[in-house]
Amino acid sequence: MERRRHRRVPTQVKSLLRANSHEVEGEALDLSLGGAQIKSSLDVQPGKQIVVKLIVPGDDTPILIEHAQVQWAVDRTFGVRFVDLPERELDELEQLIEESIALDEKGRET
Repeated sequence: MERRRHRRVPTQVKSLLRANSHEVEGEALDLSLGGAQIKSSLDVQPGKQIVVKLIVPGDDTPILIEHAQVQWAVDRTFGVRFVDLPERELDELEQLIEESIALDEKGRET
């Protein structure tokens, strides 16, 4: 049974991830308003809190998610849940997801 409350969309969004004092690059493989699946060399365990910056193409300011909790981790891929997302970041994330849906649907038409 599907437990997610938000639709997940496939993406390839460059990310910067920070845990403790380490900041490494990653890539969000899918996104929803509630979380993301990320591929990265960052060493994480379920329950760990990390900071996620989503680098939006064409936008100077990344979407900053200060509270992301790791839900699962397998090899170099892990899932995070966004906790207490401020309204501004939620709006920007929603716009990024809508653009990803539009690109995905356009890609299927061709």
